[in-house]
Parts: sequence; structure tokens; C-alpha cells
Amino acid sequence: MALVVHKYGGSSVADAEKILNVARRIGAVKDGGADIVAVASAMGDTTDDLIDLARTVSPEPDPRELDLLLSTGELVSCALLTMALRRLGYDAITLSGFQAGIHTDTMYGKARIHRIDPARVRSELAEGKVVIVAGFQGITDDLDITTLGRGGSDTTAVALAAALEAERCDIYTDVDGIYTADPRVAPQARKLAEVGYEEMLELASYGAKMHPRSIELGAAYQVPIYVASSFGDAPGTLIHQVAEMEGMENRVKVTGIAYQANVAKITVRSVPDRPGVAAALFEPLAAVGISVDTIVQNTSVERATDISFTVARSDLPRAIREVETGLAALGAAEVVSDPTLASVSVVGSGMQNTPGYASRMFRILAEGGINIDMITTSEIRISCIIREEQVADAVRLLHRGFQLDEEE
Repeated sequence: MALVVHKYGGSSVADAEKILNVARRIGAVKDGGADIVAVASAMGDTTDDLIDLARTVSPEPDPRELDLLLSTGELVSCALLTMALRRLGYDAITLSGFQAGIHTDTMYGKARIHRIDPARVRSELAEGKVVIVAGFQGITDDLDITTLGRGGSDTTAVALAAALEAERCDIYTDVDGIYTADPRVAPQARKLAEVGYEEMLELASYGAKMHPRSIELGAAYQVPIYVASSFGDAPGTLIHQVAEMEGMENRVKVTGIAYQANVAKITVRSVPDRPGVAAALFEPLAAVGISVDTIVQNTSVERATDISFTVARSDLPRAIREVETGLAALGAAEVVSDPTLASVSVVGSGMQNTPGYASRMFRILAEGGINIDMITTSEIRISCIIREEQVADAVRLLHRGFQLDEEE
């Protein structure tokens, strides 16, 4: 019997009526003869509400206790979804991340999945049940509850699909697929029928509505991921291994424009230019789970240099504390920061062997009066750090400038 994994986002289970809608969709799959495991996020804004509640009690909640608190949101939505399925006549059961065998490391708030033991899930499926799994959470070897970070239910779903060798993983949300840009920002954005893992990973990392780690897992285990809306039956977007189209030089080389708000820049000034300094600067940040994105080191003048890097704005206070703690040992002069930035990216696997895309991007932004603060690239992505208040204009300019407004 075929097995599929579904994931339903918070907007899809935001109230009782929407939970019943999801239950009917799951029931239709079961009626079609397939086994199904469904992963659900917390209802609506529950996670944000719980974070706000925690911060009224403690401005800086203990990470372990915060993860325990946040994990309750998914348990509520999953239990309600199971109740709805039972009301409709389906045998269903809710499993927490722990009960579903999802084991993680101890990085609270951003835990990574080490392994999945799917024995309990398989046992429940063998009894003909619909299995509802709480997304976004797992458990450590010491039996402490962890959460996987924002969007972590995507990762839960794809990881389960890989562990269960499911036919595919369907991600249902409030948008009906992956677009060439955020349609709320660029109204002319087009929905993609399909996109490769590599391009989608770059799009997800720089703002598209998918958790990047879920794409990494999909690529590693070759799990096809289908993204569609839970509120209708419009065709969605298939994320899978796209075959190279050798010889088709006229194919579209830019897949989409991604953006990311809430970017902060930290600059460490007058850092001694000697081996080991960069490691001494960034190792403490990694140790506390702070991800660094763009890094720029200026040319050394009199054996001293400035190092600038970006982090998520929410990580800025912790990052500054870590850097300032080691400032004397580094021998640097001072730390300054700017929390008012954003990134905008041009993404497309067709760009990697074709010159001119960077210069074209820079010209489009310049003609739009948008100054570039920092630049970073990969084989299939060019990203610019700009002022946050200009990011929407930048997305629209680049979408039009790279002719993504046009119908294929």
C-alpha cells in the first residue's frame, strides 16, 4: 500500500473549521487506499503567543523550558485534528515527537534531528490508523524536549517521509506553491510547476516559504516534496531532482527572486591580521547556535582589518555579547552593529556558467537608487545586503529586470 506524508501549517489548522477541513483532506487520501502520516504545526499564531507569554514572565527564558513550552502548541493542534478524524469515522492517533521516535541534539530552539526510529509509527499504520505527528519537536538522549526552529514542522515531515520511505511528502500551507517571488511583494510573480532541490534550497534559505533543512533532507534522501494550498485544489509546485537540460542554451536561467528581512550586521574593527583570528571570532558564535551568513573582511592596513558579518536580527543581542566577551583576547578595537538591513537574492542554476548576471543585478539596483552594503554569492545565487526599507522595491525591480514578469 502506498504511503504519503502530509504537513499542514499553522494557518491550515488555525481554528476548528479549518481543522475539520484538513481532516476531510486526510480522510480523502485514506479513502483512496493510501496510508497517511500527517504532521501538523501549532494553530495560527500560537507559537508567537507562547513566546510573548514566556517573555512576560522572563525577558530571557531558559532555552530548555522555552522549548518545553513551545512544544505544547503542536500537541494541541494534533490532538484536535485526531478528534476531528475520529468524528468523521477514521481511526486515528496522535504521537508527540518523542513517541514518533524523533531524536535530536541538545541545541534548544534550533535542534537538529540525529535519527528517527519509526517503529511506533509503522506499528500504528499496520493497524490501519491515520497517524498524526506533532511537528517542530523531538527529544534528546536525556529525554528532554527540543524544538527544531521556525518552520521546523517542514523538517519533521520530510524526515519522517525519508525514514518511512514514503512515496512523497506533501506540504500544505496558505499559498498554492512556490513562486518566482513573493506574490505579496511582486504581484506579477508566477507559480513554478517544478523546481530542483538545489535552487529551492537557495530560495528557501533567502526567504521563500520553506524550511531550508527540509529541502536538504529531501535532496539527501530523494524525497519528492509537493507544495500546495490546503484551502483549494489548485496545482502546486513539485520540488525534486530536475534533470539537466544540456544544449538548451535559451532556457530560463533565473528561477526566482528571494528576500530576507530582519538582517543585522556586526562589524569588528581593527582586528589584528594574523592566523587564527577569524576562528577565534566565529567559533564562540557557532557554539551557542548563532548562524552567520555574509562575511566580509577588508584589506589589511598596518596589519589590522575590519571584519563584518550578518546574523538574524533576533540573534543580534546574543551575538554582540559573544563578540564583546572575546574582544580583548582578539585584540580588536570595538564592535558596532546595524539592525536595519535585509538581503535580496537572484537564484537560478542556469546562471552558474553564464557571465553577466552579477553586473546586471548591480545595474538594476543602482538604477533603482538602491545602495549595496555587502555582497555574497554561490554557484547559483547572488545576494546583496541592502536597507530593509528598500527590499520590496528591490524585489520588484529585479523580478522585472530579469524578465520574470513575462509568461513562459
